[in-house]
Parts: sequence; structure tokens; C-alpha cells
Amino acid sequence: IAPENEDAKGISILCSLCQQTIYPYHLFYHKKTHKALTLLGYDSSQAKMDNETLLAQRHKLISKLTRFPKYSERHRQKIDYSFEFLMDDHTPTPYCDLDNTNSPSTPTKVKNSSIKALSVCQDKNSIWQGDMEDRFFVVDNYGNRPDTCFLGLVDGYRGVTAAETVVAEFPLLFLDQLAQIDSSYKKTEEEQQILNSFTTVIEADYRKNEKMFSDKQENDETNKTKNYEWIHKAYAKSFWRMDRLLQLGRNEVSKVRWSGCSAVTCLIERLPSKNTDGTEEGKHFENSTHSPLTRTAEDVAGLLHIANIGNVHAVLCKNGKSYCLSKEHSTSNVSERKRILQNGGNISTNEPDGLVEGHLRTTRGLGHHGDPVLKRSVIPVPHSISVPIDDSCQFLVIASNGLWEVLDYNQVCALTLTTFTHYLRMYECDQQNEASLYKCQYLMPLSEGDLNDSKATNDGIEILYSNKDIFLTDSKGNLTQSYTGQQLLKTTLPVDCKPPTDFEEDTKIYLSDCESQTAGRGRVTSGTLYDNAASYISEQLVKTALAAGSRDNITIMIVLLNGC
Repeated sequence: IAPENEDAKGISILCSLCQQTIYPYHLFYHKKTHKALTLLGYDSSQAKMDNETLLAQRHKLISKLTRFPKYSERHRQKIDYSFEFLMDDHTPTPYCDLDNTNSPSTPTKVKNSSIKALSVCQDKNSIWQGDMEDRFFVVDNYGNRPDTCFLGLVDGYRGVTAAETVVAEFPLLFLDQLAQIDSSYKKTEEEQQILNSFTTVIEADYRKNEKMFSDKQENDETNKTKNYEWIHKAYAKSFWRMDRLLQLGRNEVSKVRWSGCSAVTCLIERLPSKNTDGTEEGKHFENSTHSPLTRTAEDVAGLLHIANIGNVHAVLCKNGKSYCLSKEHSTSNVSERKRILQNGGNISTNEPDGLVEGHLRTTRGLGHHGDPVLKRSVIPVPHSISVPIDDSCQFLVIASNGLWEVLDYNQVCALTLTTFTHYLRMYECDQQNEASLYKCQYLMPLSEGDLNDSKATNDGIEILYSNKDIFLTDSKGNLTQSYTGQQLLKTTLPVDCKPPTDFEEDTKIYLSDCESQTAGRGRVTSGTLYDNAASYISEQLVKTALAAGSRDNITIMIVLLNGC
């Protein structure tokens, strides 16, 4: 994929089904076309059929369906809808005016040597949503530990009360669990006072159930990194306690159905620079050779401990490939549907995958205590995983459902790489333009006033300095010819004009000043290069999701790792 301009409408995306390059505002109808072809019995990657073939296929399917005395009228409606959709010539139209979309990103400074930059961009998606219910947190020096930060993104549902409570209290609950095992995690007096206020809520019988719950995590198939099982238990207990605190219903408005949320959190640790020999980490990486995400101890620079619940996800881009580090907890997950139905829950027949008790698509989450029937099926059990990171890990994308409902993991990874490359090209062009501001006429030594002029031209030809070579460009910026200093001197000076005797010495002094000033500007710009790149990527991903037809709040957190 390759961007044609800076706007998201000019960025093309590769369809994961048919491998066709399409624009974001074509993606909604493009996916519906695949779905309609599949329902009519064709291969989803097949090209669009002519009308006569579609009509014959519809008659064939309906004839086959009506042979059964108890056929589904709903299935026949789906066939008719798919046929009508494919017969119409749809002209894709953008869902929103991207030119008037203002979604500024928020760069955040973190003191973690594994992270080059971090930026968050949000958009309410005002066409479909009335309120912004997404929240996020970034805690640097987590637990008073250097090179450790804690990130989180919370996607609220039916209000922001649960999401705001999780953002404020979950980092404390998780820190309390970590500090009980690892003494390097420290709590302040204020944090300890807040935790002490929760003790009356976590009663003795609840602590007993909590222990039974956390012990069950040992047999969880998703828990593959046994050496970090204590962190996964800490995650499980923290989510369990957070859900218990939400049961208090603080600041809830409705008396019928309280708010809830999905969440994804990430603990980023930087390992010591010296290699681990015989330590717990070293043994873990030596024994874990089956996953493409694992590396030897010498290559590992840090660790990602990720836990998610619901339909918000974290994707790691490593060597240009995407690795989803979270799990989809929704009715589209076959195992989740089976769990709910076996426990006596109900899933409606709403499209596309049904709703839990007719209200919610997510099967796990925090909150939702206002409806006891719904809460019986929606459980606060997270999926957690620990992954080593090295210099081949490029990006970590954490986003709410607004992004994942229109783009898959591979598309987001490819789009992130393309956008980052596009930004670097723009940055390179800007640097070249800045270096070209030092210009002269007839190659005479320039005064301070001349240096302030943006252009110096001679009959429509610009004379540009670049180190000790001089380049001639036309009015459009195209390179016409290059010269050394002496060659250009003979070419541009008038016939009756002789070169000054001190020309070479003054030119050397001027060029050395140019190099020093350009180098100074480069150092200043390079300090914010990755921050600006992260902001640019997050903003472009939000615009792409809007153009692709997202109907939910959009929050995207971009983490630039050392591999980028």
C-alpha cells in the first residue's frame, strides 16, 4: 500500500480477502460485496458477477430452500437482500468530511528506553455517537521504577462512569498486587491511603472467592509464559477487584442498567542492559523457541505484559508483521458463545453475531451490574500474555473498537508502516528545503542580510549551496545542473567581472558556517521527530477509520518502539 497524499482519502488499503487495493471510503461497500457473494454461494474473493448469472443463482438457491417444508423465511430475505445489493451500482460516498475533521493527537513523554515516542488520538465520531465514552491512562515510572510504564485504554458502554472509575483506580489495584510479590514496586502514602479505603469492600468471603478464581488461571491455555504467571495472577485479581468496586454503583445515573466497559492494559518493562545468565528471565527465553515473538536472552531488550477484556485490542508490529496480543471477547468468538449458552445465558439473533441477553455484543467486561441477568454472562476474566521485545519490534498499536470494526490487524500494521514511511519522506523533504535556504547570487560572499532572504535567483534559476557542491534548480525546484565552486564561478560571473582574490577563503568560511547551522537545526528537529511521527500516524489511522465507515468512538494509542 502507498499513500498518494497526506490525506487519509489518498491512502490505499490492501483487502485481506481479495488482495485488491482499495481506498478507505470504498471499504464499507467492498466488505458488503464480499459478504453478499458468500451468501449467494460464491467465493468471497471472486470478481463481481453479471446480472444474469446472479439472477440464475438466486432462483437456484430459493428453489433449493423451498423444497423443505420448514424453511427459514429469514434466510430467504438474506438471499434477496444480497441479490439486490449486488444488482445495484453503488457509488461509494465518504461517511464524513475529513477536511473538516479535527482530531488532534496528544503526544505523551515517557521515560522508558524501549519507547521512542507515544501518542494518543481520539475522535467522538459525531455522525454516529453523541458522547465520547473512551478513556485512557499513561503512568510513567510506574511503581517508582525507572524504565517501567503502564498504559491502558478503556472503551465505555452506556456512559462514562465505569470507564472513568477504571482509569482512576485500576492502576492502583494492579500496583498493589505487584508490590506484594516484587518489592521493587513502591507505593506512595497517598496511594496506600486510597487502597486502604477499599479494604471494607473486599470482605473476607470475597477474598476467599478471589483466591479460588486466581488459582484457576494456572490451567488457562492462554497462559503460556509460566515464568510470569505471578503477573498474570496479579492482572486477574486486579480485574476481579475492579469489578467488585464497580458494583458499588458510584456516580451511576441509571437505576436500571449501569455502565460498563472493555479494557486493555500494557505493562512495559525495560530489562537491564547486561545479559541475564541463569536468571529466571534468561531461562524463560532459552526455553521458549516455538513462537515467532520469542528471542534469545541476548536479543531481548524489554517485556510487554498485556491483559485485555472485551473488544479492545493491542497489536504488535514486528519485522513488518502483525501479532495480535489480545483476545476477542464477543459473540463472534465461538468459545465465548459456547460458554454463555452452557451457563444458561441467551444470545439473540441480531446481526451479525447476536447480542448477549439482547443488549451487549461483548461477552466479558467490567461493570454492567445494573442488570443481574446480563452480569451473569458478562464476566470480568481477562486474557493476559507476556511477550519479549527487541530491536525488531517496531510499533505497538492499542485501539478501541472504533478502529477494529472496520480494519483488521494486518491492515492496521501495514497502514502504520506506510504512514510512518510517508512521514519520514516528508521530513526528509523538509530537511532538504531547510538546507536549501542558504543561497547566493553570483557566488559572492553573503552578508547577514542576504542570509535572511529566502531566495536568491538569477534569471529564474536558483543557486543552492549543498556542502561544497552547488546545484542549479529551476522555478519548479527541479535540478538542472551541478557544479563545483570554480566551475560555477566561470559560468555565472559576467564577462567583464573578475573573481575576487579572497573568494575561495570567504566561500570556505561561509560553507563551514552553513554546515554548523544546518547540523544545529538537525539536532533540534531530531529530538521531536518520533513524537511528530507518532502523532501523525495516530491522526491518519483515525481519519482512515472514519473514512472506512466506523460507527463507534475511536481512540488510538501509538507506541513507537526501538525497531522503528
